Parts: sequence; structure tokens; C-alpha cells
Amino acid sequence: MKTIVKSFAGAVAGTLFVLAVAFFVAKDRYPVRTKSVIVNHIQKMPVVQADYRLPQNTDFTTAAAKTVNAVVHIKTVIGVKPRYYDNFFGSLRGYLYGQPQQELIAFGSGVVISPNGYIVTNNHVVAGANKITVTFNNKKEMEAKIIGTSPSTDLALIKVDAKDLPYLTYGNSDNLKVGQWVLAVGNPFNLTSTVTAGIISAKARDIHILGGKSAIESFIQTDAAVNPGNSGGALVNTAGQLIGINAAIASQTGAYEGYSFAIPVNLVRKVVNDLMNYGQIQRAYLGVQIRDIDADFAKKMNLHNLNGVYVAMVVDGSGADKAGVKKGDIITDINSHPVKNVSELMGIIGQYSPGDKIQVNLVRNDKEKMVSVLLQNRNGTTSLMKAQKAFFNSSLGAMLKTASENDLANLNIDHGLKVVSVKEGILQRGGIAEGFIITEVNDQEVNSRRQIDEALSESKGNTVKVSGIYPNGMRISFEFVP
Repeated sequence: MKTIVKSFAGAVAGTLFVLAVAFFVAKDRYPVRTKSVIVNHIQKMPVVQADYRLPQNTDFTTAAAKTVNAVVHIKTVIGVKPRYYDNFFGSLRGYLYGQPQQELIAFGSGVVISPNGYIVTNNHVVAGANKITVTFNNKKEMEAKIIGTSPSTDLALIKVDAKDLPYLTYGNSDNLKVGQWVLAVGNPFNLTSTVTAGIISAKARDIHILGGKSAIESFIQTDAAVNPGNSGGALVNTAGQLIGINAAIASQTGAYEGYSFAIPVNLVRKVVNDLMNYGQIQRAYLGVQIRDIDADFAKKMNLHNLNGVYVAMVVDGSGADKAGVKKGDIITDINSHPVKNVSELMGIIGQYSPGDKIQVNLVRNDKEKMVSVLLQNRNGTTSLMKAQKAFFNSSLGAMLKTASENDLANLNIDHGLKVVSVKEGILQRGGIAEGFIITEVNDQEVNSRRQIDEALSESKGNTVKVSGIYPNGMRISFEFVP
């Protein structure tokens, strides 16, 4: 029985959750006669003595020396509004009554990935920060600015104004093996430059911690000790190469109890490159709805193989649809990389961009089939998406722009157009204000200027139906007659 409780302690701890396992051992009620038979049988079996001593030639000193100077301590000052604050009236109350904002101080870790000051950390370490202070291993402090964030992967890129910094080089997380030695380096409990060792316990773990429809969870699980303050720190191999960013621990007390989780570096590299070059993530989509295959589902669907993931639906016009993927197919490999579960598939696809081609190995009616899929973005094209400028829609009387990943993650949605400003028109008459996110127009999903124009052209009887969500999470749907 597993009980999971997610708890945030500012940005200090990384995300914590409880993983409690209860073991029930029944009292032995076998008669004595039966016990003696079992013992006699065991005594006749050959006994092999195992040596569980750690290998003496394993050397962590080189990896530790390479890492400690490239891992930094991060202090964030986060503005916290009064408890009665809400999205519509908070600022007015503050203006009228002069209610001050409180501040929260939080701590975490980060990894220098370039000599000119780029640092990768967890999104939850810097989310909402008004001020970010980075402290290096030599005790030097510098202020940092946020370059970009990715809530769906819990990653963020920040930068300090510096040169010739010690930094870590990327390893290859796809080549990691269970049982391989690793080091976790960070600042637990504000103890700077702490190094712990462990092994990789599992790969492609989905611990349901990020939330949101577009979240990518394919964590590396280790037993290296990670505690509050380690969030955003480095997971490295024995060569001192970065193979992951520590993000979460499994704990009943809030401190380390044997499980920790890191974001694979191949995903980190992709996110960092996107934030540097485009200011937002170039997310690729296969265009399918998938599910894991367990014994019960395999029996129900008459499947003869439990390996892979089951295609429950194919999105019309998607890359998968155009490549010939069909409902009921089982995806077993992507670019010769075995796919055992949904989280592993999501982690692999997360490393690619729209316009990339991948080779997908399928099983259909117990026969293998290979197809080439051209990945698309969420708008159904292969174009790379740069941060879009706001545009004016005369039919609605509003300035709109594609909702950011932060907006989508905060509201647990995967598409929408955000209202930047409102002028005379339909939205103003309906009381829609700045910050509202339009998700559907005339029952069609909208995520771009082209899509909203097409949806508005489908208006029947001069009636426009608009659905969306307010910043406080309240959903509404209404109809306007121009």
C-alpha cells in the first residue's frame, strides 16, 4: 500500500512526498513436523556465500573535485501576498489600505553549465522570485536573473554576469544503467558543497509530482542521500559528468529516507538549449494518447506481450496519424531505444523538437512494423515556436497572445490564448478582463491567431461561444451576440 503526500517547503526542499510501505507478516502456524521437513530440505541445498563488500577500487574523489566548484547555493526572495489576496481585488485593496506584502526566503542549489555564467536549477527553486542570490564554493556572491523556466519539466535557467567559471559537462543519461555509481552534490540544510554517493536504483520513474497535462516525468531514481536544499543540484557519474538535476525525495519525515529522484540530463540539455535560443520550450508531440500495459489490461485486450505502451487514440492530422499509426498499436521502440512504459516514452519524445523525424517500432496484430513519424508542435505544425507577440482580434475586441507554459502549468491546461488587454467589443461587454485565458471558441480549441480566426468563422447565427478559465481557476462558458 502506497500513500503519497506532496509537500513544498518554499523552494528549499525540492518537492517532497511520502512513500510509506507497510509490511504485514503473518504469524507462522505450521506444525512442528512441517517445519522440520522444510529445514531438512534447505540443509541439503548447496550454499553460496556472497561478498557484499563495496569494491575498493571505486574512486569518487576526481568526480567530487570536478563538481563541488560548479555547484552553487541559491537563495531566493519570494514576494508573498496577504492571504486574502485574489486575482481581481488584491491590488485594489493594497492600494486603498496600504497592505504590505510579506517576503519568503528560500534556498536551493544550481549547476553551472557554461563558463559565462549560465546556471540550471529547478523551476520550483526560483519560481516567483523577486531576487536571486548565487553563492559559489569560494563564498563569492552574485545576483542572478531568470532566462527562462519550464514548469512541465521543473527546470529553470538563470544567469550571473561572470566569466571563466568552473562548469560541468553533459553526460548521456540514455546510457545509464541500474546499479551504476553516482554522486549527488548540493547544499542540503544550507550546508554548502555536500557530496553523497549511491547507485542508480531505477530509470524512467513517474512519481506524479509535477501535475499538469503536459508534464514530463521520467526521473532517475537513486539512493544517494538528498535532503532539503539539494533541489537543483547535480547528479554526476564517476567521471564527473552531469547526468541529472536533483529534483525530489521520497520521505515520511521531510528528510532523506532512501529514495531520491533526478531529471535526466538529456532532457535538461534540450530544455536549456531551447530557453537559450528561443526563450521557450520547443515541445514536440507524437500525436497519440497512450497507456501502460499491465497483466489485467493485456488479458482484457487479448494482448500477448506486456512490453511497450498501448495506443488508445491517434490525433487526427498529427505526425502519428500521417505515418499510419493506429489505435490498438503497441509502441515498443523509438529510434532503437526500448520503450517499457508511458513515462519512458514521454522522456524520449521530450528530447526532440518539432520537425524532427523519429523511427517508431510498432506491434500490430502480433506483427512488427516500423514507421517514420514527423513530430509536430501543439499547433499541428513543424515550425519552431518563438515567444509570440500579442495580436489584436477585432471580433472579440481584445489583444491576445498564446498562453505561456507557466500560465498553462499553473492552471493545469495544455492550450489557450491569454487576454492581454480589452477594448470595446464582445469580451468587454461580457465582463472579461485581462488575464483571462480563452481555451475554446465555438467549441474549437484555440492556441494561435490562425486557430481563433478559423473558429470565429464558424459562428452560427451571429452567435459567438467562448470558453475559458480565470487566473484563479474558475472556468466559464458563455455565448455572445455581436
